[in-house]
Amino acid sequence: MKLLHGNKIGEGSTNVIILHGFLGMGDNWKSHAKNWAEIGYTVHLVDQRNHGKSFWSDDFNYSLLSEDLKHYMDHYQIEKAIILGHSMGGKTAMNFACLYPERIEKLIIADIAPRVYPSHHHTILEALSSMDFKYIKNRNEAALHLSTFISEEGVRQFLLKNLYWEAPGKLALRMNIAVLSQMGATIGAALESNKTFSGEVLFLKGATSDYIQAKDHQLIHQHFPKAKILTIPNAGHWLHAENPKAFSAEFLQWIRE
Repeated sequence: MKLLHGNKIGEGSTNVIILHGFLGMGDNWKSHAKNWAEIGYTVHLVDQRNHGKSFWSDDFNYSLLSEDLKHYMDHYQIEKAIILGHSMGGKTAMNFACLYPERIEKLIIADIAPRVYPSHHHTILEALSSMDFKYIKNRNEAALHLSTFISEEGVRQFLLKNLYWEAPGKLALRMNIAVLSQMGATIGAALESNKTFSGEVLFLKGATSDYIQAKDHQLIHQHFPKAKILTIPNAGHWLHAENPKAFSAEFLQWIRE
């Protein structure tokens, strides 16, 4: 079984494993990781399959992503960890907790519910799929190409973090866009109705995000009876980046309780 790429920051006795969202990578969380490492945690910034520096595969679903995480923990002899998952990573974390509750020290789910989400990344996926690196020769040209599809500067900058030099003079994308562009239904899939986790779990939602709505609370508590749901003010779906101070404060309070 292939091993996920992870960047370990810190030397504390308690392990925090962070699972990024769709089209992201562990490095998106480096600022938080450095701050938490400074106060005594070992933080693992893990790239999920088909993302970042991890392996590519035609097979992609939350059962496999959960197995990937278990293999990572087994490889590094991590018996229990604090698991933090954002968006797609939150879906992985939910599945993992239901499958392997004994491996969870604390569970934090950032701005995602266990319900089905309709595929809504069509424009972004079209933009990334249409990038031809025979003609796009630098970051500015890549940014210009994306701007013809995506008006939000923040989204473009987030996606451009996936650019790297595959060879001298040849750019490429770190994510496996050929596979991921076909996985809308898989990424939006609901947590199976029979899956539950009896431990405590913190759900953090962005105040201006619609990913966790009031009508989702009942479903959250069906799967996670001890769930606590809190709102991060002045933040949308990227709550950890839009209000990092409030996000970090809630995270640290939860894991220290």
